Amino acid sequence: MDELTIPYHLAIPTFFCIVGLLTILLKRKTLFANNKLLWTSITIFLCLYLLIVGTAMFDSIYYQWDLNRYDLDKDGMFGGKELTNEQNEAMRKITSDTGRNFAFITGFIFALTFSATIFICGFVIKKVRRKNE
Repeated sequence: MDELTIPYHLAIPTFFCIVGLLTILLKRKTLFANNKLLWTSITIFLCLYLLIVGTAMFDSIYYQWDLNRYDLDKDGMFGGKELTNEQNEAMRKITSDTGRNFAFITGFIFALTFSATIFICGFVIKKVRRKNE
């Protein structure tokens, strides 16, 4: 088996989410003073997207590590006493990766939908409160 490989299609969005959240954290006084609802929605989007994509990246790396544990002679091939039920289960987990590979797309759609819903609900509540005053 190869050594552990980083799934860059998951690592790059994870990195940008972390940088975005750190930027919002460091400049929160000025950002939240202007449009608190917008920046709250963006923060929710980044946190949710980071959770989805980061979990997929962690699972991908963990499943690679788990499969590499069964390669006893470290030759990259499985044979003889290396073929066990546990090794077959680890191989199944690493090859059933469609959900993990598309997590950066589905996570974006889900996080955007959720944060947009939060923004719209907050905007409607704000308008109703202003109208009632």
